[in-house]
Amino acid sequence: MRPGPPVDVAISVIPVNMSITGVEMENREHADDLLRRALLDSEATAAVALRVAGLPLCEQLTVVFHGRRDLGTIQTYVTHGGRGAGAAVGADELLRVPCDLDLAGAEDREEAEHLYAEQAAAMRDALIGADTVLDIWREPLEDLAHSRVEVDLRIALDVDLPAHRLLPAALIAPEKRIVVAAVCGARPLAEGRPPMGIVCAQQDVARVYPLPDDPERCLEDFLDVAADHARRMAEQLGRQEASVQRFLELNGDEFN
Repeated sequence: MRPGPPVDVAISVIPVNMSITGVEMENREHADDLLRRALLDSEATAAVALRVAGLPLCEQLTVVFHGRRDLGTIQTYVTHGGRGAGAAVGADELLRVPCDLDLAGAEDREEAEHLYAEQAAAMRDALIGADTVLDIWREPLEDLAHSRVEVDLRIALDVDLPAHRLLPAALIAPEKRIVVAAVCGARPLAEGRPPMGIVCAQQDVARVYPLPDDPERCLEDFLDVAADHARRMAEQLGRQEASVQRFLELNGDEFN
């Protein structure tokens, strides 16, 4: 892979109070109190946010760790922008990433804070790596598609992918109808950074490539796979049409 430009990433690791109910919270609790509620108090419902800025593609993201007793997990979401304390985030602005916090092994508050810091850093590093690699893919995709590549920042895409998205961003080559996105496997953050890859998709064809692989080689491989699929589909349609024609001939005029 060709090295990309250096990334200047500004990271805020101070937890901030977030509301994902659509109603802005009037009582902005102290970060320490919020962290205690989110990590240790099973009776509470809370959201802790981690801001990552200076990304080459997404520019700025906020990771939201949302804990609720009835869910039984501290779920992870990613949204655009740098959300501040008390900010309200709509459900349609959140991308669910199945890489959740696991603090069950903490015996006290100090250990819970340590586990939180480690796992939040793993999520942060995953986002930085995926965003940087996806940005590196933009130029090779433009070269092979012979067209301008757009950056799609929507939470929901128009194409089904074979893996979970890691970033609320994708590269789109409109003329070729190719979508390139960063994906990940579902795994607790306690196990470190999740397995990540880059998926190429076109209509009903999709293939996932390792994150550090060479984008030009991957794109050439994907175009070959898509071309083979298109040929097989054309052959299948031709056989179906021939089969229907023979069936009509067997029935003759009585069929009409």
